[in-house]
Amino acid sequence: MREESKAFLWKLLETASPSGFEVEAAKVWQAEAETFADEVQTDTNGNVFARLKGDGPRVMIEGHIDEIGVMITHIDERGFLWFSAIGGWDDQVLVGQRIRLAGKQGPVIGVIGKKPIHQMDAADREKVSKIKTLWIDIGAADAADAGAKVRVGDYGVIEQPIVQLTPDLFAGRGLDERIGAWVALESLRYLAEGERPAADVWAVAPVQEEIGLHGAQVSAFHLDPTVAIAIDVTHATDHPEADVRGVGSCKLGGGPMLGRGASISTRVHDLLVEAAEAEGIPYGVEATPRYTGTDADSMAYVRGGIPTGLVSIPNRYMHSPNETASLTDMDNCARLIAAFTRRLGPNPDLLRRR
Repeated sequence: MREESKAFLWKLLETASPSGFEVEAAKVWQAEAETFADEVQTDTNGNVFARLKGDGPRVMIEGHIDEIGVMITHIDERGFLWFSAIGGWDDQVLVGQRIRLAGKQGPVIGVIGKKPIHQMDAADREKVSKIKTLWIDIGAADAADAGAKVRVGDYGVIEQPIVQLTPDLFAGRGLDERIGAWVALESLRYLAEGERPAADVWAVAPVQEEIGLHGAQVSAFHLDPTVAIAIDVTHATDHPEADVRGVGSCKLGGGPMLGRGASISTRVHDLLVEAAEAEGIPYGVEATPRYTGTDADSMAYVRGGIPTGLVSIPNRYMHSPNETASLTDMDNCARLIAAFTRRLGPNPDLLRRR
């Protein structure tokens, strides 16, 4: 991965932007897009669009830019903050974490507290933690002190720096799905730097995937593309507790996973496979028999139906403070999508035949 692309990735990951509050990450993505795209625009929902102008089919390449987080719901008389989830958390991973809150005057750091084990009876020790029994401690003296720093409705994310585990593997919060937004724009960069495709290509960073696939649906309706590619993360199964029988084999460094099944155009899937094999890019196939759980599910059924493909990045420990992925996998996703787009030509045949 090029150093300038990695620097953009790190900046994107360090920017806190959970669902409904994506503005700051969108600014980072937009600023990078403006360095090479022909046109950059936003809409009233906060979705960001970067275009390479062409006269051929309209191609939408999207990776949502939001992440999971928390929201303050109550400030008690002692200054402790009670909160709810933005998106889907495993409540257990929140215990003892540091939280970065978007306060009135800037970031406020707090810690998530619960009753210590020494003060629990035997029955309590057997219970799992629930968000409703956890609180955030910002060191406030009382409600007035806390209220001077934060408000009900303020959001927060886990305060966790990126760590490089190996030259290729890294960990941090928000990989789901900031790395998909990175891949979408990096795909456009590859197309801008190489031979221009016939297609009119739009990279999109939609909002609010984690709470309902909203941004992608609005964006797809707006663009009305000929074909769409959704980018997301998928569960790696190369860890000790994985059962590949139900979900298939997926490993970090193994390349993009290409969805096949519900919501996915068989023709688009086949063209992605052809592009991967022509470029020598390793890949796997991920079965999606009912739904994908990604933006592909919303884009495929917009307007009269949009032929949609799904390219996923293997990810360990999804929806945790230390999601883990491969830089090589990400770069290969971008290269594959760029190759797919170039191979479409001016008049692609996208009819479903099987």
